[in-house]
Amino acid sequence: MTGRRRASRSGVLALCLLFGSLVGCGGQPAANSAKAEVQSLLDRRSTAVLHHDETAYTRTGARTAYENLSAVPLASWSYRLTSLHRTGATATADAELSYRVKGYDTSPVTVGRTLTLRLTADGQWYVDSDKPAKKSGQQLWDQGKVSVVKGAHSLVMGVGQDAATLRDYRSLADHAVPAVSAVWGTDWTRHVVVLVPGSLDGMAGLLGAPAASYRGIAAVTTGEAGGSGSAPADRIIVNPDAYALLGSVGKQVVLTHETTHVATRAHTTPATPLWLSEGYADWIGYRGTGRTPTQAAPELYRAVHDGDLPTALPADKDFGFSSEATELAQAYEGGWLACRMIDDRWGVGRLGKFYRAVGAHKKRAGAVEDAMKSVLGVSLDDFTAQWRDYLKTQLA
Repeated sequence: MTGRRRASRSGVLALCLLFGSLVGCGGQPAANSAKAEVQSLLDRRSTAVLHHDETAYTRTGARTAYENLSAVPLASWSYRLTSLHRTGATATADAELSYRVKGYDTSPVTVGRTLTLRLTADGQWYVDSDKPAKKSGQQLWDQGKVSVVKGAHSLVMGVGQDAATLRDYRSLADHAVPAVSAVWGTDWTRHVVVLVPGSLDGMAGLLGAPAASYRGIAAVTTGEAGGSGSAPADRIIVNPDAYALLGSVGKQVVLTHETTHVATRAHTTPATPLWLSEGYADWIGYRGTGRTPTQAAPELYRAVHDGDLPTALPADKDFGFSSEATELAQAYEGGWLACRMIDDRWGVGRLGKFYRAVGAHKKRAGAVEDAMKSVLGVSLDDFTAQWRDYLKTQLA
C-alpha cells in the first residue's frame, strides 16, 4: 500500500509538471484568466460610457449607473482591476475608477470602487453593482440621476434639484470666478465645478464623512492642498440644507469663498496657516458687498466690547469642527480682519504676494515670520500687535 501511494503521488506531480503551464495545478492560471475576463468586461463598460452606447453598456451589466451619469460630460473613464475574489459563479472585484470631466479636470480623478459580478448562462461575466469602496466617498451619480448646467466659468451638477435652482448656482459661480481673478490673478484654471446633492446626507456621502460633521456648513471645497497646480479634483460641494438659509449676499460670499480656495490651491501648502487661507477666502468673498466689520464679524465685535480681545492670531485648532460655534466664528472673523488689515495698510498686491510667500515654504515653522519680514517688513509680534489694535478700532 505504501508503494502504491508513493507511485500515485509521483504521478500527480508529473502531471502537474507536464500540464502546469496549460491548466495550472493549484488553479493560478484559471484565476488569472478570470481576472483578464473581468478586466476586459470593465474595458468594454468604460468604452460604452464614453461613446454613450446604452446597448453596449447594458450587455456588460446593470444599467442604473449609466442612466445616472449619462448627462455628465466625460473626457475619460476607465477601470483598473486590483483584485478579484471569486466564489463559484459570483465574484467581488476591487477596482480603481479614473475619470476626467471634459474641460475641467486637468488629470484623472481616481476613486476606489467595489463591484459584484456573476456568470451568465452563457459563461460571461456581468456587473450586478458598482459601489464606492470602503472608506471611499460616493460619486454624485451614486445618489441618483445627475442634472448638468454649464455656465461661462462653471459646471454645476446636481441630484434631486430642479433646473431653476441649478441655474441660480451657475449665476453665483459665474460671478465668483472673475471676482477672484480680479485680485488673485489669472494663474489658475478660472473655472469651477459645483456639486449640489439633494441634502446634507448627500453632501456627507460625497465627502465620505458623517453628516454631523457638516451640519451648518454651507459648502466645502475638495482637492489636495499643496499640489503642483494640477490637482484634478477641486470640487465645490454644497450643503443645500444650510445654503437655503442664507440670504442673497451670504450665498454669493460662500461661493466666492470656495472659489478662492480653488484658485489658491497650488499656493496653499502645509506651511499655510488656516487663519490665512480661510481669512483670504473670506476677504475676497466679502469684497464689494458693503459689509462692515461689525456686520461681518459679530462674534468678535461682542468679544471686543466685553473686553475679551484675542491675544494671538487664530490657531488651526480653532477652525476644527469640534470647536464651539462662537470660537469657530471668531477664528474665521479674526483671519478675515487680518487679511483686511494687510489690504488696508500694505495693499491688495502685497496681500497676494504675502500669501504666495508663506505657501512657498516647505514647512510651517518660520513660514509666516519669514514672509512677514520679507513682504510686509514687520515681525510676527509687530503684526499681531497691529492686528489687535485694528480689531479695537474697526469693531469699536
